Amino acid sequence: MNRKGIFLLILMSMTVTLSGCWSKKELTDLAIVAAMGVDKTEDGKYMITLQIINPGNVAGGIRGGGGGTESPPVTIYSATGNNLVEASRHASSKISRRLYYAHANLVVVGENLAREEGVAKLIDAIDRDHEYRVTTTMVIANDSSAEALVEALTPVDKIPANKVLKTLEFSQKVWGETIKTSIQDVMKGMQSPDQATVVSGFRLVGNPKHASQLENIQESEPESTLEASGVAIIKEGKLVDWRYGKEARGIVWILDKIKGTDINIDWKETKDAIAYQTIRQTTNVYAEVKNGEPHISIHTRAEGSLGEMNVPVDITKVDVISKMEKEVEKEITKELKRTIEQAQTNKVDIFGFGEAIRRSNPDEWKRLKPMWNDVYFPELKVDIIVEAYIRRAGLRNKSFLSSLSDD
Repeated sequence: MNRKGIFLLILMSMTVTLSGCWSKKELTDLAIVAAMGVDKTEDGKYMITLQIINPGNVAGGIRGGGGGTESPPVTIYSATGNNLVEASRHASSKISRRLYYAHANLVVVGENLAREEGVAKLIDAIDRDHEYRVTTTMVIANDSSAEALVEALTPVDKIPANKVLKTLEFSQKVWGETIKTSIQDVMKGMQSPDQATVVSGFRLVGNPKHASQLENIQESEPESTLEASGVAIIKEGKLVDWRYGKEARGIVWILDKIKGTDINIDWKETKDAIAYQTIRQTTNVYAEVKNGEPHISIHTRAEGSLGEMNVPVDITKVDVISKMEKEVEKEITKELKRTIEQAQTNKVDIFGFGEAIRRSNPDEWKRLKPMWNDVYFPELKVDIIVEAYIRRAGLRNKSFLSSLSDD
């Protein structure tokens, strides 16, 4: 047999092994899930709330139909079951299409479920599903149910799930009091030696019933809105506490997740006279064991600019800039110290200090681990070193208020 014949034989053999499009899914047969909310009912069952995209309405916006009615960009379906799989199967009886979770980018957990049962079972179910991605963002409904958050319609962003994701992303970049965490991040935190992690909270402001109606997004000032709200403290899989404002920012800072924020400092007798905006920052945690006692050192370096000055100050003088930098350092140090003290009061190591000790001294960690959260962490000595630098002063050096004062 010549070479050409052998080649044709190989090609024919290959065509026999080809399976074709055996796993194809027609788009018209799929119900694309954008977000899923999970709550626990009073009778102990799981209730899932699915936010399903209406492709035609998203592309063309909210529009009038032939009968003069308007259609929202998403449709909400709910179902209950003894577990998440059963609830998802029950939901199929209400939908004419196959539920498709591959594009779901948000999971909302109700606060009651997170407190009473925790998120471990939920994460296990999602991790086993071949369609669901562990990179999906997770949030906890703050003082609300997951159902209320998933049902809410939002202006600007047609798909409410995208509104939540973008809010977390941009808020972390410019304010620093929230942190975008994926299911994978939560899994890693729960599997760490400290068995603690953090998840951002989201809450519904306004009337839940009005939030799910079209009128809510047809108003120039919506009556009901969704907004980022604090950081949830997760210990051994369960929600144990919330942190807001500067306390939440302190957590994000120590975790080295701050991308941008604003630090207000006093100047002479004027409170919050100067706004310092961070451009970049890095935080490093160092651990060691001295004489059998664990010790942690935190080193933070921040670079920023002056965003606003409410008092006449001549910043062309080197000593003035140096004094401002010292005030910023004091403010950041105070914030981080208060955050650590509160975590020690709750006996929950959300900063990964235990993991840092394990990496630096594995043998000592074996001795410390059994009593870490109850004995060693609450009494842990933490040194905080902050370096803050002012790199820019905006479009002018001498304050506009100085010229008014001179006149």
